[in-house]
Amino acid sequence: MASDNNSVKTPDKANHKITVTSPLLPDLEEFNALLKEIWASRWITNNGSFHQRLEKELCEYLKVPFISLFTNGTLPLITSLQALRITGEVITTPYSFVATTHSLWWNGIKPVFVDIDPATGNIDPDRIEAAITPMTTAIMPVHVYGQPCDMAKIQDIADKYGLKVIYDAAHAFGVEVNGESVLNAGDVATLSFHATKVYNTIEGGALVMHDEKTKRRIDHLKNFGFVSETEVVAPGINSKMDEIRAAYGILNLRQVDEAIASRRRVADRYREALGDTEGVTFFRDIPGVRHNYSYFPIFIDAGIYGMTRDELYSKLKEHNVLGRRYFYPLISDFTTYRGLPSAAPSNLPNARKMADSVICLPMHATLGEEDVEKVVSLIRR
Repeated sequence: MASDNNSVKTPDKANHKITVTSPLLPDLEEFNALLKEIWASRWITNNGSFHQRLEKELCEYLKVPFISLFTNGTLPLITSLQALRITGEVITTPYSFVATTHSLWWNGIKPVFVDIDPATGNIDPDRIEAAITPMTTAIMPVHVYGQPCDMAKIQDIADKYGLKVIYDAAHAFGVEVNGESVLNAGDVATLSFHATKVYNTIEGGALVMHDEKTKRRIDHLKNFGFVSETEVVAPGINSKMDEIRAAYGILNLRQVDEAIASRRRVADRYREALGDTEGVTFFRDIPGVRHNYSYFPIFIDAGIYGMTRDELYSKLKEHNVLGRRYFYPLISDFTTYRGLPSAAPSNLPNARKMADSVICLPMHATLGEEDVEKVVSLIRR
């Protein structure tokens, strides 16, 4: 019998993989309608109407004064360091994605690692001052898993020593503390709109700044340094977001609140089901914080749980539950950085413990109840 290409295939439950993340996708018909507008205009990049519209809508949604869109989440980090003329040494965390520190390396800046606060996974402000030298020019904290840093303490230290603060807020889309966006802290903050994030434009990113002059400089730097058809004022790069991804982002912005609500329901179920599982801990919601539930990390104490983190990770994988050891290994363990004095294991005990015990569980807006129950039953077992 010939196969019917139009028939609906029954899902193969035995081989169904529960992935750690899944992209938020706009309605295809709505996206096609916007694509037709782009095709009709024949304007597909270079600060087109959708690009301008998305910047405006993101400013309103995120409660920030100025934003500049980028083609990915790494380039805003690199460009912000150029825009703020950062040199010498920058104090940062080893517990993050490598793009955080790579942005420093690409600018010829030496990263100086400081240990983390085990309660949040973020850089420990109480350890920053001891790492400051005459070469220090900035602090680059990360809102790890969307958990807000201690922004007040960090800013006090920066003000005391005349340092800039660049927040890597790749995980912190929409995160607020007492109604104020975390993106308004520091001198600038960067976002990632990668497909794995709460809000995505397939690939993309943004830089948040506080004044129009800085936005103009950033916009020049991300477009080769051009200020007019014949004038280049800085050695910029090409990191503009195109119209297609801007249109995609406009549609995703309409449904991101619903996606965050769905993620919260998953997080609530994980906490309810795993709260009494000995040897398994996780973060709780912080009063006054609007979380975005971008990740759900759990931490395994092998001595109590009876199995190491890596053994559990492998067991989950055997059952098609694809968690992620995020962030493992530490940035300071990678070849590029492990020779730095601040990368010494004795300097980073809290970060190392967290990296060696973490598994991020599947977390996305389309995660079904049956999948969530499978995840928690495997861990409880």
